[in-house]
Amino acid sequence: MPLYREVGVVIRTHKLGEADRIVTLLTRGRGLLRAVAKGVRRTSSKFGARLEPFMVADLQCYEGRTLDTITQAETLGAYGPAISSDYDRYRAGNVIVETAERLAEGDPSSELYALLVGALRTLAVGKIPPDLVRDGYLLRAFSLAGWTPGFDECVRCGAAGPHTVVVVQLGGVVCEDCRTPGSPRLDPGSIALLRSLLAGDWDGALASTERERGQAAGIAAAYAQWHLERGLRSFGARRD
Repeated sequence: MPLYREVGVVIRTHKLGEADRIVTLLTRGRGLLRAVAKGVRRTSSKFGARLEPFMVADLQCYEGRTLDTITQAETLGAYGPAISSDYDRYRAGNVIVETAERLAEGDPSSELYALLVGALRTLAVGKIPPDLVRDGYLLRAFSLAGWTPGFDECVRCGAAGPHTVVVVQLGGVVCEDCRTPGSPRLDPGSIALLRSLLAGDWDGALASTERERGQAAGIAAAYAQWHLERGLRSFGARRD
């Protein structure tokens, strides 16, 4: 059975038998990968801790008939402990990796992989509020997937902004003539925050108020769930 090397982010794990785990990873070259890590639940395992959620690892695997097997794992980014030890980071991290998994169901994307690693690194460092990291990741990940939101001119008719009414189903802000009934009107600062998050402008994002962050978070969540066509479990998940 041929050996190969790959780098990947651990998305989630499942128990298998008494000592093994099935590990789901987003890899740089193969996209989503589900592989068996044998013996990692034993206390004597040399690399079990390297295959926990939010960790980035350099892997050696061999191909199997149904599932590949991980034979070696070296840590490239030890983000798991810092994220899992903080409740807000943990919730944001779960939304990020679940979104990454859902978007990676097609062909491999090195850009999506790099964006995920960057988001988890920023989350682990802790200098940016977790909700901003999460919302910035959502907007940029969907942009990479081909659904770039528009927060400047009207996304329906192209009328120059500024506009403050957002229609998620149309992909961004609309003018008064294109507004649909029930569409939310945001504060101008919330639209500016959405622009900053989409651009990866953390200085601009950090200048926002709590109200603006709350409005932007609602739009980012609605945008994600609209394009995924079903809700993200992690938005409502709680850790016991």
